[in-house]
Amino acid sequence: MRDIINICLIGAGRAGMIHARNFVSRVPYAKMAAVCDPSEAACQAAVKELEISLYYTDYREALNNDEIDAVVVVTPTVFHHEIVIAAANAKKHILCEKPMAMNEKECEEMIDAAKANGVKLQIGFMRRFDDSFVYGKKLVEEGGIGDVVLVKSLTRGPSIPKPWMYDIKKSNGPLAEVNSHDIDTLRWFTKGEFQTVYAVAGNYRCVEAKEEFPDFYDNVILNAKFDNGILGSIDGAQGVGYGYDARVEILGTRGLITLGELKDKSTVIYTKNNGGNMDVVNSWTHLFREAYINEDISFIQAILNDREPEVTGKDGLMAVKVVNAGNESIVTGEIVKL
Repeated sequence: MRDIINICLIGAGRAGMIHARNFVSRVPYAKMAAVCDPSEAACQAAVKELEISLYYTDYREALNNDEIDAVVVVTPTVFHHEIVIAAANAKKHILCEKPMAMNEKECEEMIDAAKANGVKLQIGFMRRFDDSFVYGKKLVEEGGIGDVVLVKSLTRGPSIPKPWMYDIKKSNGPLAEVNSHDIDTLRWFTKGEFQTVYAVAGNYRCVEAKEEFPDFYDNVILNAKFDNGILGSIDGAQGVGYGYDARVEILGTRGLITLGELKDKSTVIYTKNNGGNMDVVNSWTHLFREAYINEDISFIQAILNDREPEVTGKDGLMAVKVVNAGNESIVTGEIVKL
């Protein structure tokens, strides 16, 4: 293993470029070596910003480069399975963004490929690396609120979904694209596995999707019970407009922990006509900026120290399992047992 890990980004969109910028200057022992995207324009824009020269429009060509040690996969979910297995077979370590894949079978095959080829597979649940989440987890572990009774997590995004997300068969819907993080948060804080889920959902903002994609939803509530008896609740929404909203409550037998807030800065403006006015968080790219850096550092350290990633393929698989169960519950109106 080289002292410096050469990284190739596969998928040069907004989320992918967050990782790329980190690897350029913020992650020790890593080098941003190449970019891959089917759009040549996206590749050219990326290498210009990153001040590197090597790019590919076909990920298979990137995987043939022996100088590349690891890949960061940030493509639409439907492509994760194919790319990750190919990367594992090419002996590249893998950081795969969430959602891990479309179904459990795909996840299992990705995990098996990584294990068979002796490479690391880390899933992109960056909230586990956020300072406030880490501190909240420490408080829970120390018994600061007694025994955990209920974990509630919400994520509401300001933007209208991209058109490809309207097809639940291709995107797995907002439960996957938005609430995978909340599902992982509940697993992390409860230290349990989802036992039953019941979900309800509706399309309230994406009128243009209703005729062609009647199953699409932009609001969802999922309630759950875990195998250790703890309760869970998830609230997800897309296209809310007012800001990026990510908050958690952990209720214990002797107290409550809250994580996250909508307010961005401490400055509040008071006027006669508008009352109080404050800035709100407008993007996940801002709210979890440091968490992404910590996540990328952890990935490189897992490679260099030959240890298990802090977020494993199993963590990705279990979130996908809950997404599929939640979508089944939305359609059937029934409680789904996992």
